[in-house]
Amino acid sequence: MRLRACRRALLSFALTCSLTRVSAGQETNLNPALPVTHIENPPNSAWAQQQHYVVLVSLDGFRWDYAKRDRAMHLLALGQKGVWAPDGMLPSYPSLTFPNHFTIVTGLYPEHHGLVANSFFDPARKARYAISDPGTVTDGSWYAGVPLWSLAESHGMRTAILLWPGSEAQIAGYRPTWYAHFDAKTEAGPEAEEARIDDAAALLRLPAQERPHFIAIYYSEPDHEGHEFGPDAPETRAAEKKVDALIGKLKAALDATELPIDLVVVSDHGMIKSEDGWVTLDQFADLKGFETDGSLLYGNTEEDRARVYNQLKKASPQFVVYRLKNVPADLNDNQNPRAGDPVVIATGPYAIRAHGPDAGRPDHAPTFGMQGFDPRKVPEMKASFFAAGPDIVEGKTVAPFENVNLYPWLAHMLGLTAPKNDGSPNVLSGTLRDGGADLEP
Repeated sequence: MRLRACRRALLSFALTCSLTRVSAGQETNLNPALPVTHIENPPNSAWAQQQHYVVLVSLDGFRWDYAKRDRAMHLLALGQKGVWAPDGMLPSYPSLTFPNHFTIVTGLYPEHHGLVANSFFDPARKARYAISDPGTVTDGSWYAGVPLWSLAESHGMRTAILLWPGSEAQIAGYRPTWYAHFDAKTEAGPEAEEARIDDAAALLRLPAQERPHFIAIYYSEPDHEGHEFGPDAPETRAAEKKVDALIGKLKAALDATELPIDLVVVSDHGMIKSEDGWVTLDQFADLKGFETDGSLLYGNTEEDRARVYNQLKKASPQFVVYRLKNVPADLNDNQNPRAGDPVVIATGPYAIRAHGPDAGRPDHAPTFGMQGFDPRKVPEMKASFFAAGPDIVEGKTVAPFENVNLYPWLAHMLGLTAPKNDGSPNVLSGTLRDGGADLEP
């Protein structure tokens, strides 16, 4: 036991030295699988050092009912010790990865923070954003809002963001003090998964002036398996168990620091088995004169937009079509031109695209599992929410709520006042030990 304790102390000392010697923008390896970039933001202020800590974890595609269905014991234990949403949390529309991860950390609907899909065309910029393009992902001009890490850093509170979508860009004037670059090596595999826990624990062992008070961690599972095999497949259930075990290890590592840490585990969306094959829009309408991205349509002229709207509006029971300004208000998706015009919305778990492959090129079937749909009409889209810690009441459940409401709640636990956003500070105030006092800006 003493030998293990000595080894942990030596590891902590080595990591502390390596972190404090890094110059601005230079990469360091807390673990060979997870290169972390250190920005020389100011150290924690005296005020910040007195605040509690929040560790936010996302399990991509972890549907709201997975934990109960497959007895995810660590997540369920976290919920029983604190609060959870047994009937799920409502993602913003569209229920996709990047839009919802950025909604969680800004409190803004996708139409307001700008990430209206995982990839899209911007008619004003005449340019495309894609999560597979490092040039756009790391360009802060694509993003609006004040991410929680930028809010904290602007108040003299250090942050560390490990692979959370959007964290590699300078947004609202700041980057996190520590952030990891997202690629196939850093994102997947047992070493990279364990590295996120090791790195979080090491960062929390830094001196009070240096250690981050807000840490956000992203895991891509069980989303990958859900897409490839479907939400009910053994592979997906195995991935659920794996990430649940990671949460158990993370909780133990955080407890070992003896710091006042609130642990919050969420997901971005759920998953549903796809039905039928591709629905290809150019089979119903002449898309000449349109830019397209997936199912998103961008007409060059008002005449083109009106023409295609009329061609599509009664074309198929598998989708409905609206002019952008007429998209139903409850979707919060009728203001940003990046969403296209006209707007095509699936009526069920159907895979919609503007075009098939070029002539002579092979086609492929849609993924077995899908997301992106309205969670109020497709409840399989609902996400997960579990949280426990010194600021959170014990043994409480909450009804389904929109994920925009996480932002003011998380900011409050860090002692920060959230800027204007689309969430309500009152929705989750009953889960806080202080009753959410002073949540209103």
